Amino acid sequence: MRTAVITGGSRGIGAACVRAFSAAGYRVAFLYRANDTAAQALVKETGALAIAADVRVSADVNAACQTLLGDLRHVDALVNNAGVALSRQLQDITDAQWQQVLDVNLTGAFYVTRALLPAMLSRGAGRIVNVASIWGMVGASMETAYSAAKAGLIGLTKALAKEVGPSGITVNALAPGATMTDMLLGYGEDTLMQIAAEAPLGRLCTPEEIADAALWLCGEGAGMITGQVISPNGGSVIV
Repeated sequence: MRTAVITGGSRGIGAACVRAFSAAGYRVAFLYRANDTAAQALVKETGALAIAADVRVSADVNAACQTLLGDLRHVDALVNNAGVALSRQLQDITDAQWQQVLDVNLTGAFYVTRALLPAMLSRGAGRIVNVASIWGMVGASMETAYSAAKAGLIGLTKALAKEVGPSGITVNALAPGATMTDMLLGYGEDTLMQIAAEAPLGRLCTPEEIADAALWLCGEGAGMITGQVISPNGGSVIV
């Protein structure tokens, strides 16, 4: 059976990935930080394995990955999805806020990938998908920390793709446009309508659409795709 590991799996794009990969026949394990209620509901729905871990903490990640490898035995696909956003002017960002955004969005992906990569290398196969953001490609006002972290994740993707390609492992990034998740809860309806109107398709992305893209990148049809950044954004930004 194919296996998948998804970080930030209890909500939003991560939960959509858990559902999509489970429905496609994968045995799924997902990491989540604190929302036990949502995590257990998703376990009941999909049969996935849920493991509480803070991706900012190397020891937590290593312990969680040892646990999930004991259950899955091997890892075919890894989706690094855990993320947090921060909307602040640069001069108002504290040291702690800056560090948190980088730790969750970038360093967490490094920790999880480092822990699971040896299992992929030993089998000579694997798919890694890093969920970045369109703001990591073009930047966004009031989102300097988030944009910087996601740009770093794109850089990690491109470099690692070259490093592990000879071992049969692909590494790609998804850079979604505005997506209807908890990250948009702070925006009013008028603002969301304005954001949606800026895209030629006239709407926001859904978590399920991003999950479907991740699933495709982990499937047989994407075997020659690596080191790429795919941006499902409704045409709002063409780069």
